[in-house]
Amino acid sequence: MADGPSSLSPSRDGTGVISYQGLRHLQNAKEIVASVAFDADQVQPASVDLRLGRRAWRVRASFLPGDKSVAERVSQLGGTEIDLTRPAVFESGVVYVVELMESVRLTNGLWGVANPKSSTGRLDVLVRLITNEATQFDLVRRRYEGPLYLEVAPQAFSIVVQQGVRLNQLRFLRGTSPGVAIGTVGGLEERYRKGQLVRPDGELLPLRGQLVPVSVDLRGKGPGSIVGYKAKKTTDTIDVGRIGHYDPREFWEPIADVDGRLPLDKGDFYILATREDVGVPPDLAAEMVPFDSASGEFRVHYAGFFDPGFGYQDGRAQGSKAVLEVRSYGVSFMLEHGQTVGWLNYSRLATGAPPDKLYGAGIKSNYQGQGVALAKHFKPWPGG
Repeated sequence: MADGPSSLSPSRDGTGVISYQGLRHLQNAKEIVASVAFDADQVQPASVDLRLGRRAWRVRASFLPGDKSVAERVSQLGGTEIDLTRPAVFESGVVYVVELMESVRLTNGLWGVANPKSSTGRLDVLVRLITNEATQFDLVRRRYEGPLYLEVAPQAFSIVVQQGVRLNQLRFLRGTSPGVAIGTVGGLEERYRKGQLVRPDGELLPLRGQLVPVSVDLRGKGPGSIVGYKAKKTTDTIDVGRIGHYDPREFWEPIADVDGRLPLDKGDFYILATREDVGVPPDLAAEMVPFDSASGEFRVHYAGFFDPGFGYQDGRAQGSKAVLEVRSYGVSFMLEHGQTVGWLNYSRLATGAPPDKLYGAGIKSNYQGQGVALAKHFKPWPGG
């Protein structure tokens, strides 16, 4: 489909997530611009990767700017400037604010929601988008015009970053809420029952309104199989620009033979996976609810956004687990195999049609067909 106004023409009321064709139109219309030319692969099926800019600041605390600009708040917090034109270490336990190469000028009722990229979440790096005068993280309000910033707070590991690195992604929506009802595109329950959203290991779990439940896998492929990983305490750093570089044994402990039960130690970080295979049909996008206190005092996902085509083939979910990035807060918690730990919120696309670009092998997506998997920066687990 050619870029241009027709790319945003809705099939119904025009609400939903803007997909690849529409994102290309937003670039052409200068509603999203960059200080450096866009990379060829920067636009994803239903999101745009954002890149770190030239300057960062080490600040003493996380913040929301409220009635100030981000620059004013950074100055008030005595931010120490860091030059990202060369590699710089972001230390674990420290908060940084980074200017991004991209900025926006939103019109036509659009607004934006940001998420960490999958690889960022799997490194236990908390990243949150900030705009001038923001009162919420990861939200770009309607009619916003101005720069974008990223708060970066490494947790388990210190990381090495520099200008151009991509840690988060931004999607654009038209509608009244982040979750656009899927019932208008064939019916949530019908698609769920037909296996178009998840492929269960056992019986389907009950829906919770418009949310599709997923559970945790603590049995894997049988005795001795790895069901997850626990982050080690280490002072080693991870350069996020290096792919397939690090020996995972230096940073992770494998989790195996837990007999279906895993104690989550308070404050520790785990990589686990869903029991179900997850799929996102080409005409939809999805987001995982990251935290629900009704399930326990733990977070199950940092990244949370699934592009159209994730884990999908021939009309069904096909063999892609949703990886869980788990941290227990306040108290330790005993996790059981098959326990419901998260919910997927599916949204339709604003055009009502599949994007020209789908998640998968065709665009060299890193996590299509995955099981429980570490970030792309690590070599495969020996013998795994």
